[in-house]
Amino acid sequence: MNRRHAILIFLTVLALPKFAQSQSASAVDPKIEVDRIFARWNSSETPGCAVAVSRNGQVVLSRAYGMADLEHGIPNSPETVFEAGSVSKQFTAAAIVQLAQQRKLGLDDDVRKYIPELPDYGSKITLRHLMNHTSGLRDWGAIVDVAGWPRGTRLHTQAHVLDVVSRQKSLNFSPGSEYSYCNTGYNLLAMIVERVSGEAFANFTKRNIFDPLGMKHTGWRDDFSRIVPGRAIAYSRREGSYSMNMPFENVHGNGGLLTTVGDLLLWNENFIHGKVGGPSLVEELQRRAVLTSGQTISYAEGLRVSIYKGIPEVSHSGSTAGYRAFLMRYPTQHLSVALLCNLATMNPDSLAHQTADIFLRDYISEKKPEVISLPLNALKAKAGLYRNPRLDTPLRLSLRDGSLYVGRSELLPLSDTDFLVGNGPNRILFSTQGQGNRFSFSFATSEDTTQFEPAEEVSPTVAQLREFEGLYHSDEVEVTCSVLVQDGKLSLRRRPDTVRPLTSAYNDAFIAPSVRTAFGESGEWVVRFRRDKDGHVVSLSIALPRAYDLPFVRLTR
Repeated sequence: MNRRHAILIFLTVLALPKFAQSQSASAVDPKIEVDRIFARWNSSETPGCAVAVSRNGQVVLSRAYGMADLEHGIPNSPETVFEAGSVSKQFTAAAIVQLAQQRKLGLDDDVRKYIPELPDYGSKITLRHLMNHTSGLRDWGAIVDVAGWPRGTRLHTQAHVLDVVSRQKSLNFSPGSEYSYCNTGYNLLAMIVERVSGEAFANFTKRNIFDPLGMKHTGWRDDFSRIVPGRAIAYSRREGSYSMNMPFENVHGNGGLLTTVGDLLLWNENFIHGKVGGPSLVEELQRRAVLTSGQTISYAEGLRVSIYKGIPEVSHSGSTAGYRAFLMRYPTQHLSVALLCNLATMNPDSLAHQTADIFLRDYISEKKPEVISLPLNALKAKAGLYRNPRLDTPLRLSLRDGSLYVGRSELLPLSDTDFLVGNGPNRILFSTQGQGNRFSFSFATSEDTTQFEPAEEVSPTVAQLREFEGLYHSDEVEVTCSVLVQDGKLSLRRRPDTVRPLTSAYNDAFIAPSVRTAFGESGEWVVRFRRDKDGHVVSLSIALPRAYDLPFVRLTR
């Protein structure tokens, strides 16, 4: 043996332990890794989840954790039926596309052709606008929240939705110009399926989607009182214990799909073989919306088409009462992940992506932007209160521990004017021209770009607060509220016992803090008082994330 051969053998032997170790690490059973992700819910004392993964059309993982019914001691299983929340929307969109394929409607038809109850806003709203959340319609859930009947507090039906929508006198924005997530659109789409097809929405989707794909455990919660064998109860965590949090409503199309993780994987496979609807349906559902500005957004038709760690992803999340869901597909890798949970505090986005990472580790090529350091004075100049002139929404940028924050998310500087929000992909882009030492900025997401301008904080005196006192009524919301000063503080009150404190944001604008409802956290209200030319307060408006300007007329002073 010559010296060269001896060295090669020595190097080979030296490498063996490392090679064996890497082989062992890569050979870890994915089930074990997924079990670690869900370990805290793998208990007979908690609700939990079911998760399933398919690769190349074959199910490679199907697991369940926690309990489907704490009261009767029934564990979750991969066959447990959960509610999928807004994951449901893609099925509603698919039903509409099927009717378009049958030439019974057109995706660019005016919605009022099928829903004449909808007011004429002077701008055409198309079915496509409804599917990609660019219609400008107010979300009915936000309106009933202001009215005093948040979702989950009374039996809402499709008829209630139509009644609420028919009373709205204006839109959030001109159709097609912006994106605002809106359940109303999908409720209307379900109604259109019924009116055009002549059969119940549940029957149409069963006959045209679920049965052909073998989705034997899938249907709609169009009657919340119906017995559903194998259904998980949904829960919330409150004051250290679990309580039931079920969707007691018959509204559907926006949500309300009852299904299993296995059935959802069957649906995802349809995007490969096109058994239902063929290639044209598959293509249409993934057609990303284009705003009138020319911006292409990530939302398509009941689906989000985006990039995750350098990999194309098609996905949607879901949240209804205590149910949480996430369904995603990676076309390039022919990989799908379905997640269904029955606890409101679950983060389905994070759990589903942690699961996907196990199967995508060989494909991830994420490139992180290069973050720089900025002088403290440069960050301090950007901190402060801002307002969105479109929605009146205030937003505070705060300086903490030498970093700039929006809420809990740190702003990571890529330049003096370009900041990454947390780990992205959202960005804050500051103007190079300020107002004094303050700068306006745009908040850019994959769906929209929102402008913010500097706002001045105010501290109204008690005398100034009393200018706002009185009764205010809205025909569109069908409610009367009173504004009252008590103990030097302003509050908005609604019968029978709702009191929402109002905290000054900027001149004539106040924040009513978010409150917890059966369907989760009800967002902050921005209450903006309006004055006439003589400076007298004559009205107020309430703005929510999905209902921009709900007007109230002052009845008394």
